[in-house]
Amino acid sequence: MAACAATASAATLLLSNHNSKPYISPKSISIPSSFSGLRNPLVSHAPASLSSRSPNFSRRSFSVRASELPLVGNPAPGFEAEAVFDQEFINVKLSEYTGKKYVILFFYPLDFTFVCPTEITAFSDRYEEFQKLNTEILGVSIDSVFSHLAWVQTDRKSGGLGDLKYPLVSDVTKSISKLYGVLIPDQGIALRGLFIIDKEGVIQHSTINNLAIGRSVDETLRTLQALQYVQENPDEVCPAGWKPGDKSMKPDPKLSKEYFAAV
Repeated sequence: MAACAATASAATLLLSNHNSKPYISPKSISIPSSFSGLRNPLVSHAPASLSSRSPNFSRRSFSVRASELPLVGNPAPGFEAEAVFDQEFINVKLSEYTGKKYVILFFYPLDFTFVCPTEITAFSDRYEEFQKLNTEILGVSIDSVFSHLAWVQTDRKSGGLGDLKYPLVSDVTKSISKLYGVLIPDQGIALRGLFIIDKEGVIQHSTINNLAIGRSVDETLRTLQALQYVQENPDEVCPAGWKPGDKSMKPDPKLSKEYFAAV
């Protein structure tokens, strides 16, 4: 992907020296006071109980209406945004991976925080394992590309990231976080959402952690392997904890007994 041209004067100054790496001091990045490590529960305005409604209320009229379709099993919401990769500003368009690669799309709350760098660097350190499975990784937060760049240029021993092997996407408008249902409205940051998108652009897995709980690269990799296995073997399913080489099962009342008899 070609590097994205920065239009702001600050970006022009930042990139004007072709022979030197731009640098922004992490000291200029502040953490909102609302970042408490846990999502504060939103106030629920519950409807009146059924018993308090009029006697003409019909049970047939009662229905639970979801505001939107569940993400898993449906096409991943598309987006195009600026990102930082290899200490350059680039443009990332999700649709460019459709028909080509699987995508691990994960959201994290903020740059220069605490749990976040442990997750981001863990995925980077295991990048080759995902690459062998024809999978790209994209990290997303509501921070600007300038904040991402400063964090990448900060040493790991100082709480930074160092060079990463995949892009960090900037969601300053918070539109991507909203599309994927991970934005905390009253704090303006994203929960730790992770989505596995297959080559057809369909979300096949999602998990969302609260702010204080980091995610497992091992479990993400295992789930990806299980997904690819069942897509390659559509007449089989993967039981709990399945890993490559383990016995799968047939989704059939009779044929499944072969699996249960073996465990």
